[in-house]
Amino acid sequence: MNAIKPLTKPAPLGRGLSALFGDADASYQPKPMGGAPAARDEKAGATVRTLPIEFVQPGAYQPRRHFDEEAINGLAESIRERGVLQPLMVRPIEGERDSYEIIAGERRWRAAQLAGLHEVPVVIRAMTDREAMEVGLIENVQRQDLSPLEEAEGYRRLMEEFEHTQEGLSKVVGKSRSHIANMIRLLTLPAPIKDMMESGKLQMGHARTLVTARDPMALAQEIVRRNLSVRQAEALAQRTLGNAPQSRKRLGKSATEADANLIALEKELERLVGLKIKIHADGTAGSLTLFYSNLDQLDGIIRKLRA
Repeated sequence: MNAIKPLTKPAPLGRGLSALFGDADASYQPKPMGGAPAARDEKAGATVRTLPIEFVQPGAYQPRRHFDEEAINGLAESIRERGVLQPLMVRPIEGERDSYEIIAGERRWRAAQLAGLHEVPVVIRAMTDREAMEVGLIENVQRQDLSPLEEAEGYRRLMEEFEHTQEGLSKVVGKSRSHIANMIRLLTLPAPIKDMMESGKLQMGHARTLVTARDPMALAQEIVRRNLSVRQAEALAQRTLGNAPQSRKRLGKSATEADANLIALEKELERLVGLKIKIHADGTAGSLTLFYSNLDQLDGIIRKLRA
C-alpha cells in the first residue's frame, strides 16, 4: 500500500494516543445512527462522524494477529445496548473512493458488525504507513491488548521496516529500552515454543527463561509436562539444563538486564551491518569486534567507514 501524505504535521507520537485523538474519543457521546450530525472536539481539532460500516476495512499494519472470539462477542452485546462508545481512528485509502483503513479500533469494528450496526463513528486522519503502524502499536501496547509475541513482532517491524532504533522506539511507545530488547529476543525462540506461548501453555516469565536456555525446546517441554511455575522453571534451567549458574544470585538484576541489552544491541548492529558483531563492555567503556569471512567483506566495512 502506498504511503498517504499527511495533510498536516502529525502530533508527536511519543505522547501516545492522546496526542493524536486528543479528547475526541473520551468526550464522544453516541448519537442515533443514520444522518446524525458530526460531533467536533475543538480542543483535539478532530471531527467525529459516522461512516457506513462497509466503507471501513482492517488496517495493513494491525499488530494483533489473534482476536478473542468470546471477548468480541461480549463487546458486541455491549454495543447492542449502548452503541460504540469510542470512535475508530481511520485513514482514507489513497486512490479509492469511500474506502478507509482502520488505524485503531478493529475490535470495535468487528464487534459492531456482529451487533448488526450499519454505521460506525470514526475520526479520520491522513497518515503515512509509518504513522499508521506506530499508532496501531501504541494503542494496543498502552491498553495491554497484545500478546507478548504480537508486541515483539510489532517492535521488530517498526525497527526493520521503518528504521527505528531501540532507543528511539522506547520514546515512541513509552516503554524502556530494556523492555523492548527483552521482547524482541522472544522472536528467537523456536516456532513450537511460540505456539505454546500463544496457546497459553507458557507464560511470559517462562519465555524469558527459555531465551537464555541452552536447550530451550527440552526445557519448554518439561515446563509444560510438569506444569512448573516461572520460579520452578528458572531453578530447573540452572540445575539440569546447563544454563550458566552465575545468573541472578551473583550478577544481580541490573547485570542481567545489561547482558540482555548487549545481546539485543549486537543483533541490531548485525542486521544493519550484515556481519557478526561482538560487544565487550566494561562499565562505561568497552570494545566492538566485527567478524568477516573474506576480503570482500573487509573492503565493504572499509567503504562504509569512509562514506
